[in-house]
Amino acid sequence: MPEYIPLPDERNREIMVWIDGNLYPRDEAKISVFDSVVQGGDAVWEGLRVYNGRIFKFEEHLDRLFHSAHAMAFEGVPSRDDVKRAVFKTLEVNGQMDETHIRLTLTRGRKVTSGMSPHWNKYGCSLIVLAEWKKKIFDGKMLRLISSSIRRNPPMCIDSKIHHNNLINNILAKIEANVAGVDDAVMLDLYGFASETNAMNLFIVKDGKLFTPFADACLPGITRATILRIAAEKKFPHGEKNLSITELYTADECFTTGSMGEVSPVAEIDGRRIGTGRVGPITEQFQSWYTELTATEGESIVLSS
Repeated sequence: MPEYIPLPDERNREIMVWIDGNLYPRDEAKISVFDSVVQGGDAVWEGLRVYNGRIFKFEEHLDRLFHSAHAMAFEGVPSRDDVKRAVFKTLEVNGQMDETHIRLTLTRGRKVTSGMSPHWNKYGCSLIVLAEWKKKIFDGKMLRLISSSIRRNPPMCIDSKIHHNNLINNILAKIEANVAGVDDAVMLDLYGFASETNAMNLFIVKDGKLFTPFADACLPGITRATILRIAAEKKFPHGEKNLSITELYTADECFTTGSMGEVSPVAEIDGRRIGTGRVGPITEQFQSWYTELTATEGESIVLSS
């Protein structure tokens, strides 16, 4: 018998996972060795969060999933309604109405033989819905970051606007963060400007203005877009610009954004304290505004009658 390994949340030991129209217990949830995601990371994905019976920004995440699948020339893509039903059913069976993270994956599907070419994909796409009980990552923590030696892929190589499963670029940066004993790594673009961390978008506050890097090399995240929308609605000065690592060091405040971490303040980068080293007033204000949205917006989970 394999060694018992504790889980971050023991409730996840009994979850059911959706794979291609069927629900399987966690330990029986498997995909084919011929699936494209195994053969070459050939899949697209979304990370969503559930708040009090609602999925936050569900439509926006589905838009990005289908846009990514189209850009990857997937065939046999399930309908939007089918994906929604799969997500709702998975959450219902698991009783997950809050404090839940959904990893939604759409692969190119199984091949008839191993190989790189999509020519061998004859069965249509595979849909995986993995919903786990997860608290917000970094909840209440001040983040420590380093700058990574790994550069973020430019669009001329792999366009980050495709939310794909080939995450080696990000994983290599995360390894550097792990080795350094910090939370995440800032990834620069080919010109030396900050792009994002290995998992989250970046914002700084300088002289009462909010800035985020251009989305040339980074994924323009849905949480990032939400923060920019809030800034516009609140008439808070904001914009996109090239940010050097020095501008991050000398910012008054810095925070990251993402579905799992929401709005997370940064205490230091490469050992340089950011601002006071504590959560700043503007970061706190955007945290509050974002929390208000998650409490009031989102698509209600549809339960079977």
